Amino acid sequence: MPITPATATNSPSSGTAEPILLELVDEDGVTVGTAEKLSAHQPPGKLHRAFSVFLFDERGRLLLQQRALGKYHSPGVWSNTCCGHPYPGEAPFAAAARRTYEELGVSPSLMAEAGTVRYNHPDPASGLVEQEYNHLFVGMVQSPVRPDGDEVAATAFVTPEELAERHAKDTFSAWFMTVLDAARPAVRELTGPSAGW
Repeated sequence: MPITPATATNSPSSGTAEPILLELVDEDGVTVGTAEKLSAHQPPGKLHRAFSVFLFDERGRLLLQQRALGKYHSPGVWSNTCCGHPYPGEAPFAAAARRTYEELGVSPSLMAEAGTVRYNHPDPASGLVEQEYNHLFVGMVQSPVRPDGDEVAATAFVTPEELAERHAKDTFSAWFMTVLDAARPAVRELTGPSAGW
């Protein structure tokens, strides 16, 4: 689930763009190497480590984001609160907290691990492939969201009913329902039975 450009900002020492590397993993999530970000998503895709974050407000509503239109992968689609890739050697929890702040300007509270899910989702629009071993996290957001416009086009807090309505009429990321369904047990534990997740 790319959330940054294919290359990093210019390196001050060399003046050239440094490639962003992802951790390649085996089917058990054990690191087996690295690959440049865009190449890892070229068909048929290389299995790599990723994360997905689901944050809820105090009313039990899920924070969705619409990916910025300028993204090279899945631009303009709605998805979970935040998703991306740890840098090689970076703990998924740390990466999830870092990117949530970078994209949405908030630090999650009570964020907890919610398991992992492995999937293979081709993106018909771009031709890129998501072969991911995804670490899931759930938590609370208790301060105003301040999205980075280069990353996020819009945000919305939704109840399960509102999500169903939005999902029926708007375009969502190819991975959204896979990661949400995998995270549901932890979501229910966090939000309680009255939230309806």
